[in-house]
Amino acid sequence: MHKILIVEDDAVIAKAIKNHIGTWGWEGECVTDFEQVMSQFVSYNPQLVLLDISLPFYNGYYWCSEIRKVSKVPIIFISSASDNMNIVMAINMGGDDFIAKPFDLSVLTAKVQAMLRRTYDFAGQTDLLEHRGAILNTSDASLTYNDIKVELSKNDYKILKMLLENKGKAVGREAIMARLWETDSYIDENTLTVNMTRLRKKLEAAGLAGFIVTKKGIGYMVT
Repeated sequence: MHKILIVEDDAVIAKAIKNHIGTWGWEGECVTDFEQVMSQFVSYNPQLVLLDISLPFYNGYYWCSEIRKVSKVPIIFISSASDNMNIVMAINMGGDDFIAKPFDLSVLTAKVQAMLRRTYDFAGQTDLLEHRGAILNTSDASLTYNDIKVELSKNDYKILKMLLENKGKAVGREAIMARLWETDSYIDENTLTVNMTRLRKKLEAAGLAGFIVTKKGIGYMVT
């Protein structure tokens, strides 16, 4: 089932869209906190975003550019500001399509259907893991924080993915080593320490000091 995030501050329109797409077998979720759109985007991990332009706090262009920093998920703008300038702006900011309000829900359905088919029939879905504003994109093994893209080695990525998948829990050194080297051969524990030190330095340089903490006698966890 494809998931669609609805970023629309008119509760009546948002509910109508959610109910309608539900009849087509898609799952919809409406944003309620318009200051925290990215947090909801990451936690919900949708396959498509319906995005209004006029929103509280920050407009749709801003949220489109924020999403584009971490994801290639299709974005369809829905707005009554449908003059040529706004349509061009929406596409230039990273939008994939534009639907002018008021619109017929059948038109919305057709556009959503076409966009999902084009995007996902031949491509895998994107998975995002987020913590403290840092977003790990598992489709391209990239980490983004405050507009900074952190270059990760293969081991950096494996460590971060494992820790983020176990947020709130300490992950044992043995478990991390097994994931990193996937071998029955003996690996010196100092090798893991060296890898962890390098990763922490990269995170600190990006402004993520204290992102990974050591749990003495157990292993590591993100905080």
